[in-house]
Amino acid sequence: MSRVALLCPDLLFGSKLRSALADAGHEVVAPGSPADLLVVDLTADVDERLAEVRDAGLPTLAFYAHVEQDVRRRAEEAGIDRVVPRSRMAREAAALVAGMLP
Repeated sequence: MSRVALLCPDLLFGSKLRSALADAGHEVVAPGSPADLLVVDLTADVDERLAEVRDAGLPTLAFYAHVEQDVRRRAEEAGIDRVVPRSRMAREAAALVAGMLP
């Protein structure tokens, strides 16, 4: 079982992600806890989130609002390993996480 740190202030979407990841056999933990992967919501507070990603030192999967292409570009420039639209994260969260784990 992998430990996935989830940084998603959206309570409803965060709950959906937690359920999908737990159903796939992952343990979802709070950011800052020991983890194998960090999943980050970039739909708000982008500068703060990017700073947290740099400080975490973990492989990172981030999602953004599809209309915010600048956010995607900034995330990629900041070194986030994988950046996907929120709609894709909603559909494929477990598969995306599995694809980033050893």
